[in-house]
Amino acid sequence: MLIRIVRMTFAPERVPEFLEIFRSSEDKIRQMPGCQHLELWQDADAPSVYCTHSHWESAEALNAYRGSGLFGQVWPATKALFAAPVLAFSVYPAGTQPYSSALPTS
Repeated sequence: MLIRIVRMTFAPERVPEFLEIFRSSEDKIRQMPGCQHLELWQDADAPSVYCTHSHWESAEALNAYRGSGLFGQVWPATKALFAAPVLAFSVYPAGTQPYSSALPTS
């Protein structure tokens, strides 16, 4: 399982637009092949900062979603509302993937 976190900062006046986009697409995203979970989080200290937290069967499933028509509609509309650069990253639960000994040493 791959976990994807996307942290997005919006101008306060753009938050309602973002929430409308998310609410109208969240069930469709959950139905994408390989999507196991999707949540929306709001920052406790910065109310115009939101994170999506999603679980995917694999990186391939996430990439298939990212190449889909749905993503092609949702992401550009969301991206147009950003007030700061997005922070997005993927992680695996510790111990579920083979440890790589080829990590940089410096």
